[in-house]
Amino acid sequence: MSEATAQRLAELRDQLNFHAHRYYVLDDPLISDGEYDRLFQELLALEAEHPELVTPDSPSQRVGGEPRPEFRTVTRAIPMLSLDNAFSAADLLKFEERLQRFLNSDEPLTYVAEPKLDGLAVELVYEQGLLQEGSTRGNGRTGEEITANLKTIPSIPLRLISRPGQIIPARLAVRGEVFLSVAGFSALNAQRREKGEPLFANPRNAAAGSLRQLDSRITAQRPLDFFGYGVADSSELACAGQGELLAALAAMGFKINPHVRTNATMAEVIDHFHLLAEIRLQLDYEIDGMVVKVDSLELQQRLGNIGAPENPRCPRWAIAAKFPATQATTRLLAVEFQVGRTGAITPVALLEPVSVGGVTVSRATLHNEDMIRSKDLRTGDTVLIQRAGDVIPEVVKPVPEMRQGSEEPIRMPTLCPECGHPLVRPENEAVTRCPNPQCPAQRLRALVHYTSKAGLDIEGLGKKVMEQLFSLGLVTDIPDIYRLRAKDLRGLAGWAEISADNAIAAIEASKTPTLGRFLTALGIRHVGEGVASLLERHFHTLNQIQQATLEELLEIDGIGLQIAESLTRFFEKPENREMLEQLFELGLTITEPVADETRSRPLAGTVFLFTGSLAAFSRDEAKARVKALGGQVASTLNKKVTHVVIGDKPGSKARKAAEQGVTILAEEQFTTLLRQPELITNSGPHQLALF
Repeated sequence: MSEATAQRLAELRDQLNFHAHRYYVLDDPLISDGEYDRLFQELLALEAEHPELVTPDSPSQRVGGEPRPEFRTVTRAIPMLSLDNAFSAADLLKFEERLQRFLNSDEPLTYVAEPKLDGLAVELVYEQGLLQEGSTRGNGRTGEEITANLKTIPSIPLRLISRPGQIIPARLAVRGEVFLSVAGFSALNAQRREKGEPLFANPRNAAAGSLRQLDSRITAQRPLDFFGYGVADSSELACAGQGELLAALAAMGFKINPHVRTNATMAEVIDHFHLLAEIRLQLDYEIDGMVVKVDSLELQQRLGNIGAPENPRCPRWAIAAKFPATQATTRLLAVEFQVGRTGAITPVALLEPVSVGGVTVSRATLHNEDMIRSKDLRTGDTVLIQRAGDVIPEVVKPVPEMRQGSEEPIRMPTLCPECGHPLVRPENEAVTRCPNPQCPAQRLRALVHYTSKAGLDIEGLGKKVMEQLFSLGLVTDIPDIYRLRAKDLRGLAGWAEISADNAIAAIEASKTPTLGRFLTALGIRHVGEGVASLLERHFHTLNQIQQATLEELLEIDGIGLQIAESLTRFFEKPENREMLEQLFELGLTITEPVADETRSRPLAGTVFLFTGSLAAFSRDEAKARVKALGGQVASTLNKKVTHVVIGDKPGSKARKAAEQGVTILAEEQFTTLLRQPELITNSGPHQLALF
């Protein structure tokens, strides 16, 4: 190998990467396709002769490699969160009101508005400027590692561009959307039609299927594209705002959507939303709305996320403004009644199949009896349906003018369609329920929830498998899952020795869930992931939760009467206590959460109560700041409260707290504590080192 060969390879890599960026990102090529192909073929020939000189940022790495057996899981320190939705200009104005209320300020805010692509969110991790790892969003905290597939997308830089005066971070996690253009989707389906292969339903499904190929050479044949929209940690770049951050990403080689706009007012944001709605059908890619973000990164940091710090649900500083739903008319043929895992009876409309926004719809939820009555829906009606948020089908209204006289009123059943038990409709509730805990439909759906991604995510025990095992009587309740053996599965339809062994291994691995994950998996009514995280943080053990009184549960900020009553009812039932005992006898053990850092944070062990109006903070921001530092917040004065923060007109709580020896903080002292949380000391009961 000569030095000249190594030098030529380096030149070819630089030239090809430069021209690929001009072509795929800037849409401004400087050379012909033929000239690019000639350079690429020269690169391939030299690398074939000298494979030891192939580098990770070589354009040859975009063609894909050998198939892999499976995707590994990637865990993120900073999760990729979903967004709350807005469906109107009024919703956007309410979003701004919430922001200003949280910040305790009526100062105008600047926003960045970005088209919301209907694609697949991914994260790209660069180390020393080189793409090292790419992954799907997954559940936000964990995703699938698909680096080889993402490398095949020409608009994703393999190495970041370093410009004069620009510092490339040692590590940078970039987030964005992979998508298929409308033209690319049509061409892909045309190829599949010629080969007799099933067609993709829409560009998003096609993009998702392309990224999840174990053979990256197949992914390389799909015309995938990418737009960057942010980073995991904005402190990685020296930027003041979201608009500046996007400009920095563009300078590093990322493709940024050309319809991104910085808006000085919410009125400008709404105008841009209407503009995008007008031009959406003219774009060569599908968008289903617009993402609105507070521009200031400092304010983004202050606003933080909605939900517990260790289990956030969505950023408070961003919202997805969704376009009006796509609508169509069809006939309501019949109604079936489904039984949920909590006994809720949900009427589902069976429709004459119709295409809505490119998706064939044949079923739509009718929610509950009140909705059916208020809309005066009847079987046989011609109805207007829509995909709410371009996703969930729903019946908007009937078209009475089309009635022929044969339409029939829809009547809610009086007996459970699954077990025959009399149904009840609790007072002040819109939902009719089956109160029978032995109802097979409820038991099955509880099992499906327990093993699903929303529960313990037991690989190999998806919905269809649980339905199969339930119908065969192999699994009738949750403990039965842990009684399964490989020999029980081998020989069943769809099972082989390897799949049976893998399922049993996955069941065994699920025996050590965290408390929050286990509570979520149990499917207790009103106890979702966020509530389960609150309970885990406050009580630490399942036994403490089981023994907690209604009053003790209500002392937790974020736990209301409905949730507290649901919890106490669940743990009071003998069948539930028996189920838990069986699970522990079968080897299930609650473990400490892997990423729980709250106990090491400076305010860990403290419980704050706020009374009176604060000047510098809204009540919500003050609570969020305490929780972010590991403290807890109470809504009433109780024996666990360690600090009471008093604002203007504090009321009687301050006096009662002083009588009980609880530390009292004025707002100025509280602000100092937030800046210097190390002032908390264990030298005395509930005392501050400073005061």
